[in-house]
Amino acid sequence: MADDVLATHTDDTPVGIIRPVEARRPPRDRSRRRRRPLLRRTLLVTLFVVLVLLGYYVVSLLQVWSTGKSDQGRPVDAIVVLGAAQYDGEPSPQLAARLDHVAELWPRELAPVVVTTGGGRPGDRFTEAQASASYLAERGVPESAILLENAGSTTFESMENVAAELEQRGLDRVLIVTDPYHALRSRLIAEEAGLEAYVSPTTTSVVTGGTALKRELREAGGVMLGRVIGFDRL
Repeated sequence: MADDVLATHTDDTPVGIIRPVEARRPPRDRSRRRRRPLLRRTLLVTLFVVLVLLGYYVVSLLQVWSTGKSDQGRPVDAIVVLGAAQYDGEPSPQLAARLDHVAELWPRELAPVVVTTGGGRPGDRFTEAQASASYLAERGVPESAILLENAGSTTFESMENVAAELEQRGLDRVLIVTDPYHALRSRLIAEEAGLEAYVSPTTTSVVTGGTALKRELREAGGVMLGRVIGFDRL
């Protein structure tokens, strides 16, 4: 019967628990971790520079505004009136306002000389300086007391020419007459040209309201840049 009995075999070996194999995490990108502080520093530096430039611009704008409201009238060697548009010898309203202010200053005997400035455009019969001189002569300023700077096409060119002319006469202290928004930059340009400069802006400027504000905003940028790179490069 042993041959007829089906023998069975039982394996008592313990079976361990099979756990799923966890996927291996990719190695962390250390270069990315290094870039984050660099990016943060770059952003902070950029923000700092922007804030400094913005602050510098605001300060320049306040100086443009305050200088335009000031009157530094005092005894000087010459009164310099900056040119503006003229039409066949007739000053534009903007130029006339500047010249009217000179005519008001003249009786105060602040200077023995008035310098009119500004050249002309191609085709013009008169320069800005000539139109200004004729206008002042009609309002009581002696022709013998008026000097003409006929060549300048920019404020810087005119001031350079004025400085050279006055230097030949041993003069260097000037009182600049212009529009309020233009006063600070004009004074700084004159100082860069070697003059001791003060300003007496016209009080009857035709440039007012929003137009004046736009020009003050532009002048602030010009003052800000000119102080850094020089007004001769603007």
